[in-house]
Amino acid sequence: MTTNETKEMTLKEQVRHQMRVIKQGAANLVGEEELEAKIEKSILTGTPLTVKFGMDPSAPDIHLGHAVALRKLKQMQDLGHTIVIVIGDFTAKIGDPTGKSKGRKAMSEQEVLINAQTYQEQIFHILDREKTQVRYNGEWLEQLQLDEVLKLASTITVARMLERDDFENRFHNNIPIGLHEFFYPLMQAYDSVELNADLELGGTDQTFNILMGRSLQKDVGMEPQAALFLPLLEGIDGVEKMSKSLGNYIGIHEDAKVMFQKVMQIPDALIIKYFELTTDILPEELDIIKEKLADGHNPKDIKLLLARTVTWLYHSQEETVAAEKFFEEAFTRKEIPKEIDSIQIVMEQKNLFDCLYPFVQSGLVSSGSELRRLVNQGGVRKNGEIVTSMEEPIRTGDVLRIGKKKFVKLVLV
Repeated sequence: MTTNETKEMTLKEQVRHQMRVIKQGAANLVGEEELEAKIEKSILTGTPLTVKFGMDPSAPDIHLGHAVALRKLKQMQDLGHTIVIVIGDFTAKIGDPTGKSKGRKAMSEQEVLINAQTYQEQIFHILDREKTQVRYNGEWLEQLQLDEVLKLASTITVARMLERDDFENRFHNNIPIGLHEFFYPLMQAYDSVELNADLELGGTDQTFNILMGRSLQKDVGMEPQAALFLPLLEGIDGVEKMSKSLGNYIGIHEDAKVMFQKVMQIPDALIIKYFELTTDILPEELDIIKEKLADGHNPKDIKLLLARTVTWLYHSQEETVAAEKFFEEAFTRKEIPKEIDSIQIVMEQKNLFDCLYPFVQSGLVSSGSELRRLVNQGGVRKNGEIVTSMEEPIRTGDVLRIGKKKFVKLVLV
C-alpha cells in the first residue's frame, strides 16, 4: 500500500489497516483496544509508537524462525513507528530460565558483547538501520540503587512469580530456584518502564515476562504497553519447530538456490503461515492469495511465489531469478542445471571412495558411510544416471547429484 493510498484512507480505515498488519500471523494480542487508541493518537499527532523488542544475546545465528519477530518489526517500521531493540547485556548475566528445568548459565560480559555485535550485523539485513534504536539495558539497570531495586521487588509477590510454568514445575519437583532468577522478568519489565514502550512483542515463551512489563507500567502510573505474541515457526518438515539441530531450518544467509529449494519443500498446509510470518506481505495482498487457494488454484504456483518472495528479501533480484531457474531445471524438469558449483578432487587413489573423500571434508556428505548408504539406495547420480557401485569411475566435467538437492561438477587434480 503506497503512501498516497494511505493518506486517502479515513482515520478509521488507517487504524484498521495498521491493526491488520500488526495482528497478521500473531498468536495473541493483549491490550488490543488500548493499542487501537494509541494508533489513532499516533496518526492524529504524527508521533510514532515506541515498539520494544528484547534480545537475549545467547545464540546469535539467525534463521527464518528467529526472523519472524524481525519481519513483524520491519512491518511496523514501514508503518512509521519507532523500533527499539533492547539487547539484554545486563539480564544475560542473570540468565533467563524460560522453559528450562533448571537455571540457565549466566553469560560473561565478553560473550554478551560478541553475540550482541553478531546480532546487530544480522538484524540490519532486515530492519532499516537508520530507523532503529539499539539500546543495552545495562544503561539503566546498572544505575539502579539497592533501595530502588527493593522498591521494584515489592511490586510483585512470590506467588505471582510461581505462576510461571518453569518456576512452578521446579518448585513442586524440589529443584532449586535461585533468588536472583526472580529478578530476570522484573528487570525485563523495568526496560518497558524506562523506554515508556507502547507495544512489546516476542514469542509465546516470553508471555510471563512481557505481561510483567505491562503490569509494572501500570504500577508506576504509565499507560500500559500492548503485548503482541508471535507463534513458533515450523521447519521445512512441517512438524517440528525450526531448528538447526534438527536440520529443518532455512538460514537467512544461505545461498539463494538453497533457500529457494528449501521453501519449496514446506508442506502446502504451511503456505499461508509462511507468508504471514516470513514475508512482509500486506493483509490485503494475502487475502487474494487465500482466495486463490480456496478456489482450487495449484498450491505449487502459490509456493513458487512464496519462495520467490522469501528469497528476494535476502538476495538480489538476479540471484532470485537464477535460483528459480535452477529449481525448475533440477527439480521440476529433472534436468541437470546449467550453472553448478565445481569442486576440486585430488586424485590420490583410484578407488571412488578415496576419490570422493573430499566430499566428506566439504560437508556435501557427513561421512563415508553416509555416501555408501546413498549409493546403495540409488541416491547418487552421475550425469543423470544412477551410480550403483562405489567403484564408479569419475572424470573432470562429471556432474554428481548427491541426495535430492546437491549438485556438484568435478574437477580432478
